[in-house]
Amino acid sequence: MFKRLLHSDDCAIEITFEARTIRARAGDTVAAALLAAGEIVLRETGTPGDDRGPYCMIGNCFECRVEIDGRPNQQACMQRVRDGMRVRRQRGPRAAESDYAT
Repeated sequence: MFKRLLHSDDCAIEITFEARTIRARAGDTVAAALLAAGEIVLRETGTPGDDRGPYCMIGNCFECRVEIDGRPNQQACMQRVRDGMRVRRQRGPRAAESDYAT
């Protein structure tokens, strides 16, 4: 479905998503890197068949929330990849509003 315009040889950054190593390009957002790697479900809502993934890719819809390096509710479309970044699928309803303050 999604395809990189440049060769995968240009991918020098490695992140981990659900124990899988994903190669990304410098400047990629987490959402773009995951979509290019074939990952389309980034968040589980807790309701069967109602999983979510990147939608708007500009930070308006909050459908691409993931856990990044242990911090929940991070918008994958607004975070740039960093080498060694650990990304996990967010499961269940979002945490309390106080999580946004940190």
